[in-house]
Amino acid sequence: MPVHVGLDDLMAYTEWEREQWYAWFQKNGAGALTIGVGPHGDGRFQTVGELVRHIFSAETRYLDRLSGRPLTDTASTPPDNVEALFNLGRQSRQGLRAFHAGFPAQSWDVPRELTIGTHTVTASPRKIVLHALVHEMKHWAQVATLLRLQGLTGEFHDVLFSPILSGAGPGQEGVV
Repeated sequence: MPVHVGLDDLMAYTEWEREQWYAWFQKNGAGALTIGVGPHGDGRFQTVGELVRHIFSAETRYLDRLSGRPLTDTASTPPDNVEALFNLGRQSRQGLRAFHAGFPAQSWDVPRELTIGTHTVTASPRKIVLHALVHEMKHWAQVATLLRLQGLTGEFHDVLFSPILSGAGPGQEGVV
């Protein structure tokens, strides 16, 4: 029996995860955003906040590319400001939801050529949106690891602990 997990499911999960992180950073303070990523990165990000900004910026820019708009410059969003960062995330998700709702069904699998930095890739809008969502999940795991290495922990962010697909999260009826 096939199991179907759609873009709506993945958006719901990443929205839940964003809210978990938003609450965590509000509780623990913006100082957690200034924690360094360490010496083994690729040089693009110096702090946790810069990585969080990248999560939301990437979604914004994939939407820009899919919509034929110039790329949004998100560099002015301060990486040490919880409200500013998560407002950027709310705006990007609002844009993704609107794109998803209004995009013609027959166009989801039509390949497009995109330039990302110095790379050119051909992919369908379906694959590009899927990539944006998986990209986010991967980076939230990096954020969690960086914070844990500093002794800062929080709740579980795994799909299993989220309310998606089951209708129940931790502490709610239906959790087994």
